[in-house]
Amino acid sequence: MSFYPLNQKIGIIGGGQLGKMMIQEAKKLGLYVTILDPTKDCPASSICDEHIVASFDDKEAIYSLANKSDVITYEFEHIDYKCLLELEEKGYKVYPSAKSLKIIQNKFTQKTKLKENNINIPDFHLVNNIEDIKNIAKEFSYPLILKSCTGGYDGKGNYVIKSEEDIEKGFNALNPNLNTQLMVERFVDFEMEVSVLACGSLNGDIKVYPVGNNIHIDNILHKTIVPANVSEKSKDKALITAYEIIEIFNAVGMFCIEFFITKNGDVLVNEIAPRPHNSGHYTIEGCVTSQFENHIRAILGLPLGSTSLLNPTVMINLLGEEGYKGDVLVDGVTDALNIENVAIHIYGKKQTVPKRKMGHLTCSMPSLAKAEENATKAYKHIKFISK
Repeated sequence: MSFYPLNQKIGIIGGGQLGKMMIQEAKKLGLYVTILDPTKDCPASSICDEHIVASFDDKEAIYSLANKSDVITYEFEHIDYKCLLELEEKGYKVYPSAKSLKIIQNKFTQKTKLKENNINIPDFHLVNNIEDIKNIAKEFSYPLILKSCTGGYDGKGNYVIKSEEDIEKGFNALNPNLNTQLMVERFVDFEMEVSVLACGSLNGDIKVYPVGNNIHIDNILHKTIVPANVSEKSKDKALITAYEIIEIFNAVGMFCIEFFITKNGDVLVNEIAPRPHNSGHYTIEGCVTSQFENHIRAILGLPLGSTSLLNPTVMINLLGEEGYKGDVLVDGVTDALNIENVAIHIYGKKQTVPKRKMGHLTCSMPSLAKAEENATKAYKHIKFISK
């Protein structure tokens, strides 16, 4: 007989929409959740049991969170891994591990780890100055991608260098104070961007979700379509690679692996995120077990749930409208919910600004074409504006 302790406590660094959706699943298991976030009215604050209002780099606050929790997790990766390593050394449980976070947080060390383990990735080099970039351009040819090794997201921290004239502009844009580590990647002429969600549990279980096709607008994820329209060979390669990455990092919790699929079907890893991911929101309505439920199960050592797709599913992000900034108003929800099989998730952010992620919607149906049609109709109705 196996008894499940109902008094377990989870600490989450971050109180945004990912943290909120983690808590929604934790509450189904009767768990107590404390969050750490500097914003008093952040999305997760409305449903957590306790909220430590403090900066993410407040070491004392992170220790306070640890002392209130049996397990610590996080909703974004740009946090102080050194503090988390200290916690692990003192016996606190942190998942995904601080060791994994340290490697993945830096794109250069992340790619180096993948290369050492024979994972297919674009060619890359660390660069220290403009001359380094010019020399690598002779090897890679143009265009090439200049990246900040740390801190980038939604296209921020990347610069496409199309010719030698762009090199100095790109270097100065990403490294204005000459203290940012940069790397150059060979440009991949991809046909499709896809992602695979994968999860490792403390008990040794590994589960991998279906391949999703990601469509971006202005470097922000706009839409995820599942299943992705890729060849069986490319699909199998992506799924196997995702499984291998969970093993490489001895991962506990959700990981998102983003891939490029080329015209000839080659599959290359672009980036890894050690957490639930925007491109995995479709799993809430589209799969037997959502990415958030499996993340909570994983960090507690519980059996992982099925990742099978219930129906073809389309997820579309809902962003703040251009021209609006301030206290948020949401328009069009009634019209959108009148459309068959549409589900809407509003994150509860109090302020809207252009292109801020304010929510998402999904449509899950037996016909992928119909799911995309209905999701698109609903998307056109919903607007996040301000008073």
